[in-house]
This record gives sequence, C-alpha cells and structure tokens, in this order.
Amino acid sequence: MQSKLNIEIHSFSYKKGGIPKDNTENGGGFVFDCRGILNPGRIEEYKIQTGNDIGVQEFLENKTEFPKFFNSIKSLLSISIENYLSRGFENLQINFGCTGGQHRSVYSAIKTAQFIKENYPEANVSIHHDEQLQLNLTSASSN
Repeated sequence: MQSKLNIEIHSFSYKKGGIPKDNTENGGGFVFDCRGILNPGRIEEYKIQTGNDIGVQEFLENKTEFPKFFNSIKSLLSISIENYLSRGFENLQINFGCTGGQHRSVYSAIKTAQFIKENYPEANVSIHHDEQLQLNLTSASSN
C-alpha cells in the first residue's frame, strides 16, 4: 500500500525564527516570501490581529496584491503536488514568511491548506504557525 503524501505548511517570521528546518531529511520544499504584499500590521486596527482574523483576511483579499500572489502559488504547488503524488513521494514542506509571522504568512498558510485539502484529498495536510502558537490548536482541530 502506497503512503500518503504528507504536506507540512509553516508560517514564520524572517525577523524572529527564520526559515523552518525540514525535519524529513528531504532538504527542500517551497519558501514563499510574503513581504511583497502590503502589511496589514502597519494599520492600527489590524496590529493585534492575525491572518486568522476576518478583518485581516478581507484587507489582504481586497486591498493588496494577495489574490494575484496566491494564484501564482497555487499554480506552482499544483505542479509539484501532482508530480509527488504520481511518484509516491511521502513529504513536502511549504513555508510562508513575512516580517513578524503574524498576518500575511499566517493567512497564506491557511489559504494554502484549504486549497490543498479541496483539490488533493489524498494528501495529509498539517499547518504550523511558528510565531502564532495559539493558532496551532485551531489548525490542528480543523485537519
């Protein structure tokens, strides 16, 4: 019996912890830099929120280049995921970084997990918010 593809998604801070290590010993995966997207953390009403909050999500979807950025990511990921599934690979790591690991990277990780679950149900998906540990409990319960 073929193993499932395990996809681990991380949101992280370039300032605090840096790019997450791949513990599967595959030595790779994707790292997407979200700092090119306008930062909602610089707007007073969003400072204490995260990418898990509706206000931040609406801001990113409607007032930034996030939709264009995310469409490109979906295209790139689809190529690899389909290839990995067809070849029986077991692990893929996808990382999203921003300045503080709070807004853009968190939302990117959430959106990516949703996309993969909807389009590749044969894959196992886990999310790890490296700077927003309180969100890991929410993510784990929605897997």
